[in-house]
Amino acid sequence: MDKELQLEALEEFRDFVISHAKNNLKLKSSSGKLRDSFKAQVKVMPNSIRIFFEFEEYGWYQDKGVSGVRQKYNTPFSYKTKMPPPSNLDKWIVRRGLAPREKGKFTGRSIDSVGFRKSIQFLIARSIFYKGIKPSLWFTKPFENAVKLLPEEMIDAYGLEAEKMLDTIMKENMKNYGYK
Repeated sequence: MDKELQLEALEEFRDFVISHAKNNLKLKSSSGKLRDSFKAQVKVMPNSIRIFFEFEEYGWYQDKGVSGVRQKYNTPFSYKTKMPPPSNLDKWIVRRGLAPREKGKFTGRSIDSVGFRKSIQFLIARSIFYKGIKPSLWFTKPFENAVKLLPEEMIDAYGLEAEKMLDTIMKENMKNYGYK
């Protein structure tokens, strides 16, 4: 298979993954920040190929999920001792319509009027800490489906396996975010 055909196949692969992953995010996303951050690169070299996808760090947590301290998922990510910061949930709470209102206007986030002393932010953060984040596979499924569409001779020539490729991409992204 010549280099031009390989590049064309990889570009189709990239476009398939991006379009299907972004479509999955339309159903899940509230702000669109993750969807807008999605980038991809493909490169064909004499003895290898390079496929790289990049998006906001939290996209991996939504895709792969995060095990809570009580609910476990098959994922490399987990909460152990620290809860997600409640303040990070503020905008999400407003977008989801969970912020308390009085006559259509937003009031403070604490729900003292209901009798609780803890804020909505804290309660949601604690729930995420205990239950974790269920894997959505918004990126994994389109990626695996796209690998099936690659030409057989390309898969054989480079020994492409969806799971290994996905792990490599995730590890490379995590390095870029400052993780080892």
